[in-house]
Amino acid sequence: MPTFKYAAKTQDAQNVLGKMVADSETAVIEELRRRKLIIVSVSPLKETMFAKFSFVRKKVSADDLVIFSRQLATMIEAGIPILQALDALQEQMTQAYFKSVIANVRDEIQIGSSLSVAFAKHSRVFDPLFTNMVRVGETGGVLNTILDRIASYMEKSLRLKRKVKSALIYPCVVICMAIVITTLLLVKVVPTFASIYASFGRELPFMTQLLINISNTLKSQIHYHIAGLVVISFILSRWYRTEKGALIIDRTKLRLPIFGELLRKVAISRFSRTLATLVQSGVPILESLDIVGKSIGNKVLEVVVSEVKNNVREGESIAVPLVKSNVFPPMVTRMIAIGEKSGQLEKMLTKIAEFYDDQVDAAVAGLTSIIEPLIIGFLGIVVGFIVIALFLPILQITQII
Repeated sequence: MPTFKYAAKTQDAQNVLGKMVADSETAVIEELRRRKLIIVSVSPLKETMFAKFSFVRKKVSADDLVIFSRQLATMIEAGIPILQALDALQEQMTQAYFKSVIANVRDEIQIGSSLSVAFAKHSRVFDPLFTNMVRVGETGGVLNTILDRIASYMEKSLRLKRKVKSALIYPCVVICMAIVITTLLLVKVVPTFASIYASFGRELPFMTQLLINISNTLKSQIHYHIAGLVVISFILSRWYRTEKGALIIDRTKLRLPIFGELLRKVAISRFSRTLATLVQSGVPILESLDIVGKSIGNKVLEVVVSEVKNNVREGESIAVPLVKSNVFPPMVTRMIAIGEKSGQLEKMLTKIAEFYDDQVDAAVAGLTSIIEPLIIGFLGIVVGFIVIALFLPILQITQII
């Protein structure tokens, strides 16, 4: 969408200058009138060629967001006005896109918007969980506490995500390297030996002939294999964006032999920690469940959370749909049921999240110890087969001589 710059005056004749992203100039004028501003001028902001083709990263990292939340909380607690705090944070920010977002948030607050409303206009940076918690903090006068709680939540979520990535990256890298090395052997090395053996004019052993056949097939059809993988990946990614596709793929992920249990534990930990943080901050339970469903990252659990929300709307328990889903273990559902009855739901959810964080740590360590020997064994079998198949004819000829 295009960006417009505007000049206006408030009811008490103060000048207001700013920029706004909108569909049209009419939309900007309507928004300024809604804010009860006297419009002086509105014009489209012309983009330079460099701006059009700039490679500015329009994404804010979770680490930057954690630091921003923590520092804003500290400044507000120290009694610094929000506008001055945002000015200071904008000056020290090195990431260009985040710097422009903070400047826009500051402009919105200056013309009368609340902090949560200003954040909500930048949904690419501040998700619904962030903006809803800030809104509750503004309403309850505990903004600094809420911002600090958001930072703690994001730190723990980020730590959990990094643990899972560290568990998955190592086997993926090793498997990819094994595939590349094996392909190079089959496409480059085996054909050289095949041409040598062809000059012998003798029948080759079964293993050698099988290897040469595989090499010839792969060499002549490698482009089709690569194109096929690209097409399959594209189709799966498009299908995953559909409701049915996401549900089937996410359910398959949870049923994977080794990684499924790890992904289940991560999802339960994220569900528990997110819901605990929202409930503890005073966000209404229905709104909290809606945010949890969107941020949980698994369609199967999102459907379960939707059923929970329907149950709660009808005045029933949270635990009942969780039991029926067969995704949440009995320990989790019973602790949530006890938390509901005793009025300590957020405390129970926090304990569940901490327990599953420890479970993820143990699962990651166990996964690494299991996968490493499996990959080494697989590589040994593949490379061993290729070596034996290549040198078997030479050994036979040596025996004949």
